[in-house]
Amino acid sequence: MSERQATQEETSRSGFFFALSAFLIWGCLALFWKATSHVDAVEVTMHRVIWSLPVAGVILWFMGRTSDILPTLKSPRKMGILFFTSLLISVNWGIFIWAISVDRTLETAMAYYINPLVSVAMGGLFLHERFNRLQLAAILLALLAVVILTIMQGVFPWISISLALTFAFYGLIRKTVDVGPTQGFLVEVVLMFPVGIAYMVWLIVNDALSFGNTGNLDIFLLMCAGPATAVPLILYANGAKRLRLSTIGMMQYIAPTMIFLIGIFIFGEELKQPQVIAFILIWIGLALYSWSMLQPNKWQKKTT
Repeated sequence: MSERQATQEETSRSGFFFALSAFLIWGCLALFWKATSHVDAVEVTMHRVIWSLPVAGVILWFMGRTSDILPTLKSPRKMGILFFTSLLISVNWGIFIWAISVDRTLETAMAYYINPLVSVAMGGLFLHERFNRLQLAAILLALLAVVILTIMQGVFPWISISLALTFAFYGLIRKTVDVGPTQGFLVEVVLMFPVGIAYMVWLIVNDALSFGNTGNLDIFLLMCAGPATAVPLILYANGAKRLRLSTIGMMQYIAPTMIFLIGIFIFGEELKQPQVIAFILIWIGLALYSWSMLQPNKWQKKTT
């Protein structure tokens, strides 16, 4: 084996463990947020913002890349876009935390199963990316699953759709900003930090703050919301740089699968018939989507 091949193999191996660690942490976060379910979801979300700031700052300092954020801070356009993405990701965090706290974990799992298909659809709609017939079939199956859920349950699955759309739009818009993932995340939490502090002040004034008033365990858990948010994002960013897109694409199903299993076997949530049908359709769609990524030469005919 040549020195170059050895280096590439080592890079791929480290990338795999970075990405795997990120997805495993994301999969286990349902347990973490369940432990904070007695705290208002908005307060938990704001703690997630506040305590992410020092963690992201320390990581960026350790990487020696703090100067990289200066061009972004000086660009009104970049700051405006990152402010919008910070709102999107904060809404996504809040909905996810709230859904876990009210025993709707399975709906969050569904959201992150369909997210890749939503991202493919958005790429076609907004970036004029071309996708093949298998990917189109996968998108239509996900759409059919949403229709079936709406008809059979009589309620639009807004949690799943909101989580999938906010995360997909977040990824789509972040592509338009020339800033690294760690640097961009730091700027986003900097922008949301004043909102988090203002909300905490409002809670204090209204005697509704949980932090510091409901025991030491809650203080610890809420402070850990920062590392629980920042660390997997940094791990994922480093893994994604070292792995092929197809590898990352297959690994992204780890987290929603863990959330799905936690919802059923640990939280004891009931898997209803409409959800069973919807999950089966989505899993078939994901199988088609994954096959299309692994066999690019066999399905060359594209559609727009």
